[in-house]
Amino acid sequence: MLAGFGCLAGVTTVLFGFGGGFVVVPLLYRALIAEYGADSATGQAAMHIAVATSTCVMIVSAMLATRRHQRAGTLDWAQVRPLLRPIGAGAVVGAAAAVAADGEFVRWAFIAYLGATILDCVFRPGFLAHTAPAVARPLSGKVATFGSFVIGLIAAFLGVGGSVMTVPLMRRRGAAMTHATAMANPLSLPVALAGTATYMGLAWNSASSLEGWHIGYVDMPAFAALVAGSLVGVRAAAPLIGRIPDRIHTWVYLGLLVAVLAGMVLR
Repeated sequence: MLAGFGCLAGVTTVLFGFGGGFVVVPLLYRALIAEYGADSATGQAAMHIAVATSTCVMIVSAMLATRRHQRAGTLDWAQVRPLLRPIGAGAVVGAAAAVAADGEFVRWAFIAYLGATILDCVFRPGFLAHTAPAVARPLSGKVATFGSFVIGLIAAFLGVGGSVMTVPLMRRRGAAMTHATAMANPLSLPVALAGTATYMGLAWNSASSLEGWHIGYVDMPAFAALVAGSLVGVRAAAPLIGRIPDRIHTWVYLGLLVAVLAGMVLR
């Protein structure tokens, strides 16, 4: 089951820049509760494990998706490079905060942020209708640094990569959906690397009582199955890069956010 959903995560990473988090976090959270029970040590830490494992899977999926988009010529590195360091710094802070937070709080933060993002995309102009040129306007230096730090913090705290913030941002600054989702993948890499190191290091002692094989809060068997599936998904989705009409691409992105929100609320 995990490998199958890992394949879906690979597809959404390539086509929507999700990094797999929106598929992996709800799925793994439910799977851990079902297997070990809500009152077990693993069940009580299920949200932490799901977020940490999702962040680790993003290292592989985002790297592969970045390579595919680079080959397709959809990446604008001039937009991406200034954001990488502050996003990584924010990811360390976000992962550390998630380790210290209650798992149920992280779950509801995940739900609240998804809901806010969906409403923002629907009601604030600039996301659903694309009328600007297909090259995004660059962010100013201070805005880029502070904004990308916040993106990294929230992304690592929730285990979702930067797509949920960077795609709407780039979209409103004039990027076509193909380019906006492409740029989300390299921006997910510093989140994944910094977040995974933090989840493994700070949670080393906390995870000693968990059932199964973990490094910190990262569930290694789940990680292996999800990555195996994501390799297939990334390869399968690569030929679709740049071929989805912009309007359809936008509405499917929004529909996936709604589906994940429903899955987390209807626990």
